[in-house]
Amino acid sequence: MRRLLTASATRRSLTAGAALLAAVSALASAGTASASASDGARHEARHRVDYVALGDSYASAPLVPTQVDSTCLRSDQNYASLVARSSRAVLTDVTCSGATTADMAAPQGSVPPQFDALDRGTDLVTLTVGGNDIGFSTVLGTCAKLSASDPAGAPCRSYLTGQGTDQVSDAVARTAPKIADVLRGIHRRAPHARVVVVGYPDLFPDDGAGCTSATVPLAAGDFSYLRDKEKELNGMLARQARRGGAEYVNTYAPTVGHDLCRPTGERWIETFAPETPAAPVHPNAAGERAMAGAVGRVLARHWWHR
Repeated sequence: MRRLLTASATRRSLTAGAALLAAVSALASAGTASASASDGARHEARHRVDYVALGDSYASAPLVPTQVDSTCLRSDQNYASLVARSSRAVLTDVTCSGATTADMAAPQGSVPPQFDALDRGTDLVTLTVGGNDIGFSTVLGTCAKLSASDPAGAPCRSYLTGQGTDQVSDAVARTAPKIADVLRGIHRRAPHARVVVVGYPDLFPDDGAGCTSATVPLAAGDFSYLRDKEKELNGMLARQARRGGAEYVNTYAPTVGHDLCRPTGERWIETFAPETPAAPVHPNAAGERAMAGAVGRVLARHWWHR
């Protein structure tokens, strides 16, 4: 009987021990899984890239499908959205059509200052601004009106340089310190961010040839003048980026050959009467993709971490 009791007790002890071992193993497994999940979450948070896009209509992509902000005419296919998706960055896009350097730190009508999107946790900032500061849309409108007076000449260049100075060049020079102020403002608000100034794409034939027509109402001699003024603007942006602790993305070079004089399908910049959804003399979806590619190549030189 004692032997039977001992055997029975032994079996109970072994059963209890096995159950305890199983419970401990289950807890250990659960703890390991929980720890792994927690480690994964911490790793993801540590490597998350918070990206803020600032800028004007060349960054917001007005009328390019799909529009996601009717006030700022912002597309979810603008270069910032494409860059964010390809890099899995978390994007805050406050780009807005018509924005100037003043609208970075002050409201643009009912739109809050774009700088409100920045904070110490921002990892990446892209900026495209300056075209509205120099009044480039007004310049284009003036050139279009003057073209009929001398379609084979350069009436716009004559008008804008007729007082002994170049009005557009002067405007570019006046805008330079404004760009410098914007870059300082970004660095103050987002001190750990990688800051990238994105230039403007090639709008006009790089060889200076014209394509005067009803949809491109510019005089033949004004194409080269306007090309040179855009290059001046981009050159100023590149210099200010270097001086202001930022990188510069050249979107002009990779878009040469896809200007507003090219036929539909080859054209990445729309004419004054767009055939592909986009604002006049602005990048269409293909143009925004080209700009995104240029930005991506610069970012790929080295990634950034908080």
